Amino acid sequence: MSKTLFDEFSEATSKQWKQLIQYDLKGADYNETLIWKTDEGIHVKPFYHADEFEKRPEVSNTKATEWQICQAIYVANVEKSNFKAVNAIARGAESITFILPSEAIVIKDLLVNINLTKVTVFFECQFLSEDFVKQFDYIPSKENIHIHTDIIGNLAKTGNWFNNLSSDQSQFIDIVKYTNSFSINLNLYQNAGANMVQQLAYALAHANEYLNHLDAVLTPEAKESFKVIFNVSVGTNYFFEIAKLRALRKLWSFLAETYGWNTECLIFVKPTRRNKTLYDYNTNMLRTTTECMSAIFGGANTICNAPYDAIYHKDNEFSERIARNQLLVLKHESYLDKVNNPADGAYYIESLTDQLAEKSLALFKDIEANGGFLHQLKEGIIQNKIKESAVKEQEQFDKGELILLGTNKHPNVSDKMAHELELYPFVKKNPVKTLIEPIIEKRLAEAVEQKRLDDE
Repeated sequence: MSKTLFDEFSEATSKQWKQLIQYDLKGADYNETLIWKTDEGIHVKPFYHADEFEKRPEVSNTKATEWQICQAIYVANVEKSNFKAVNAIARGAESITFILPSEAIVIKDLLVNINLTKVTVFFECQFLSEDFVKQFDYIPSKENIHIHTDIIGNLAKTGNWFNNLSSDQSQFIDIVKYTNSFSINLNLYQNAGANMVQQLAYALAHANEYLNHLDAVLTPEAKESFKVIFNVSVGTNYFFEIAKLRALRKLWSFLAETYGWNTECLIFVKPTRRNKTLYDYNTNMLRTTTECMSAIFGGANTICNAPYDAIYHKDNEFSERIARNQLLVLKHESYLDKVNNPADGAYYIESLTDQLAEKSLALFKDIEANGGFLHQLKEGIIQNKIKESAVKEQEQFDKGELILLGTNKHPNVSDKMAHELELYPFVKKNPVKTLIEPIIEKRLAEAVEQKRLDDE
């Protein structure tokens, strides 16, 4: 029946569609009226057609049927954190991220009653210690254990090494040889205001610094099974964020294949903090919902949702349960775990993916030709480029071109928040001596919110 139906219509080319649209515009310019340009330099067209592709897009190898719901837990007390993790797993979490402030934490106690054959556990350490990592020796299979190790990410964020360059490099190599993995903190660039091309290019250049150091250290067998974890933040630019994650996989595959490494990577996604707001905070739930959907369709392996009040409230059971339930609804009630590659074949998304990958690769090559990522970080070039992008985005927000509902459009003027603040929601100014200028994460709404708080 379907063949008969479609056989009745002749195929229309993209040129024919464009001619028809031009006719309907009644003299208005097609390019000026219907094509818009993004901050990344990508021209978005009103329609996309199969004949614009030289060949059919390849089927991606991601499995949206396997994405995992993650719960983040800051470990201030081992016993309480373990109880919280076990409870979260019972309520639907499939993986846990433990944020560790100190190497004095006993891992064996932290993992009591957690089935490591079924639950994936990530460790985000706020320190660097080879001895600490050896605590995992008692675990027979470490397949579901992942330790985020990123010394360049720490340098970029804080302006300093954990200890010093020599010590950090030595411990990094030892930890990586033990865990057969390292991570890239891509969250930092997004939350500081980098555009998507910059985020992807910096992630690739960041990873390339590690590959250059490790290529002669690891055996071919280790490289084939190596796991690279990209920690990524996504915003509400729905289709672009889907394409960004897809482009990231393509770029890593290209880089890893060049070195002879495992071309697969793990993508760990969190919603961005950059667009989150203090006032009209319930809209944060709407933002995180679409952001998590982008992560799913983009092929994320693990998604750790952010509570709607995370920028101003301490950890609390209610908002964490809501955040987890958002993912449970997406997975079990919206059926977003039933199709492996839901974005495949969508010409718009395929086009965005290709353009983001091409532009990011060009920027990556430029960085490598001009000293590499670490060199440009030390010279302040990366910081300045991110600042330029952030200032441009901030101007768009200030002019109302970039809208955050409830903040720079339709604000509730009677909303009062001064009495709600348990955490300081703005950039903290704490002058310390640093080796390089750190990359500063900042929310778009901060200046508006500070003024409103002063006026309360």
